[in-house]
Amino acid sequence: MNIRQSTRHLLMIEPREFYANPQTMDTNVYQAPEAHETPQQIYQKALQEFYHYRNILVQHGVIITTAFGYQGCPDMVFPNWMSTTPAGHFFVHPMLNENRRAERAPEIINFYKSRYGFFHDWTSYENDGYFLESTASIVADHINKVGYSGLSARTSRELVEKWGQETGYDMVIFETQSHTGKPVYHTDFMMYIGTEMAGVCSACIVEKDRARVLNRIKDTHQVIEFTMPQLQANCGNALEVLGAGDEKMLTMSSAAFKALSSDQKSFLQQFYKNIIHAPLDTLEKYGGGSARCMLMEIF
Repeated sequence: MNIRQSTRHLLMIEPREFYANPQTMDTNVYQAPEAHETPQQIYQKALQEFYHYRNILVQHGVIITTAFGYQGCPDMVFPNWMSTTPAGHFFVHPMLNENRRAERAPEIINFYKSRYGFFHDWTSYENDGYFLESTASIVADHINKVGYSGLSARTSRELVEKWGQETGYDMVIFETQSHTGKPVYHTDFMMYIGTEMAGVCSACIVEKDRARVLNRIKDTHQVIEFTMPQLQANCGNALEVLGAGDEKMLTMSSAAFKALSSDQKSFLQQFYKNIIHAPLDTLEKYGGGSARCMLMEIF
């Protein structure tokens, strides 16, 4: 079986409402509380950003399935509760926060689960205080069967190790520290893996783990490194996707793209003719997530 790192098919979820989720604020230091805008103003701007970004991806040949979010789930635009793998695994994930657990849409789960050979419903682990929030918790190198995972309140070591056992991936587990001293809430906020290259903010990996993680990535990929300010500009929250003719492309927010140096852009252009980006300022400001967080890969 010829395993690919990336897919042409993505699921995106149009939010029914959007605002700074108070339940996630404690662990996501990249969220800003609402200030001078009303919830309705924030929602309308987020909706415009969502559809503008979706349309740009479609124009580049990416296949997007669009689902619709629920009332009471302000973060449903960031689908971290389900994941698929190229080898046919389908996971439904345990989430830390109550209103994020409510995002798990039975109609979406039922539609996809019959299409995969291995179905894993891990939601019961929430009762034991264990969490694993999808591809946000584990950034997977599918070609080499390696999973990278930064531990946090939303990512439990026990489930990272179990995921590796179920999928046959070798797990590289480490600790992180944001500019506030708290862990980076999701692994996919600080790193991504493409077919030939990877991006990582090694500055936020704690010193005892840093060389081990970097060396493992460099065994298989050319690496671009981001600074802590670039991490805060969402440079680590990118994703390799496939477009028309299975062309490999990289996608990120416009804020992330603007934060890259000219040398970093030149490095990326060695691997990707097209770097797809769109302004996601409202979603980033109040949601504390960016482009990659909005994209659920359907393998």
